[in-house]
Formats: sequence, structure tokens, C-alpha cells
Amino acid sequence: MQNDTFEADVRSAVEQGHDVQEMVRQLTLRRISQRSLDIESLRQIAHAVLRGARAGVQKELNLSAAQTDTARTQLKQTVAGLDMALAQMASAARLAIEEATSRAQKFSSEDLVRARADLESLDEMFMETLQISAASARDAAGEILHDLAAHSRTHGSAVGTQIKESLNVITHQLGSAGHAQAVAGLHLAQATTDLLRQIAAGVLTGVAEHVKPDQSKHKAG
Repeated sequence: MQNDTFEADVRSAVEQGHDVQEMVRQLTLRRISQRSLDIESLRQIAHAVLRGARAGVQKELNLSAAQTDTARTQLKQTVAGLDMALAQMASAARLAIEEATSRAQKFSSEDLVRARADLESLDEMFMETLQISAASARDAAGEILHDLAAHSRTHGSAVGTQIKESLNVITHQLGSAGHAQAVAGLHLAQATTDLLRQIAAGVLTGVAEHVKPDQSKHKAG
């Protein structure tokens, strides 16, 4: 039932059409921080976001061509919001490791190996979910999502970029000599979730800004 509520919240955000990307990012981050951080849970969340978005644009798609452009913008913003939320999750995992290291603490190698496996499949899961959602929507929404999936594959995603940074940190940790012991009760998934809640609440705004596409550079150029 909770998933239905989350999907309905996404649908409502898309229908209202106000700052869709930010609304979807916040909703998705909150949802991720309430669930386990395994890849299957994240896949379910991503599917729910896209189902909610598709339902949210149906009214627009049934109207004029101009409204279809509105639907395209809303779906594009939804995908960007989902991408950013997943990127911030990957960033939170990296930050949790760096924070523990600064305190001379370490996560267990089992935690790190599990996190690495999930992160390695996260970008592919994002792309696959987009493609599956596009294929299951036999209407203009499907065509729009197909275009967005193709664009993400060609140009890369925010989550893909962030994953590379996080994997570098994890690989370094796994390869470093055991200069500090893993602290009992120190779990990477829990530490990541704690940071995600702070990001979702706007406490760690620096992280949110860091992961956002840097548009200021483009403006300056």
C-alpha cells in the first residue's frame, strides 16, 4: 500500500507541474531512505516513479500537440529528478566512507563489497527501468521515455558519474592496509541512509548542490 501512496505522490507532483524535477528528487530520496538500499528495492522505487509520472501526463497527452510538449517536459524533469536522487544515494555512500575514514573507522569488507556490487549495477538498473517503462507504455509517453532512455545512454547520467567517484573510494578502502579495525555496529547501509535523510531534509545542501548538473559553468561559457 505504501508503494501506491508513493506512486500517487509522484503522479500528483507531475500533474501539478510545478518544479517537477525537485519534487520527484525529494519524494524519491525520502522513499529510498525508508527502504533497504539493495538494488531490487531501488528498482521497485524507480518503476513506481515512472508509473506515477506516466499516469500524471495522461491528461496532457490526450489533448493538443502543445500539451504533448508539456508532457514531454514533465517526463524529462521526472527522469532528471529520479537520476539525481539515485546519484545522491551513490554520493551518500561515498561520504559515509570518507566520514568514517576521517574518524579512523572502517566499514567491514563485506559491507564494502556489497555496496560495490549494488553501485556497479545501479546505472544499468536506471537505464533498464527507463527502457522497460518506455516499452510498456504504448502511447506518446512511451515514445518520450524511449527518447529519454536513448539520450541517457548516449550522454550518460548523473548517477553514472557519481557511481564512478564512489566506486573509486570503495576500491581504495578495500585495497588499503587494515590500519583501523571495522567498528562493531558500523554499517555502511545505515550510515548511507542517515546521510540520505539529511539530504532529503535539506540539511546537507552542499551535497545536493555538488551532485546537481553544474549549470553555472555553461552560463559562464
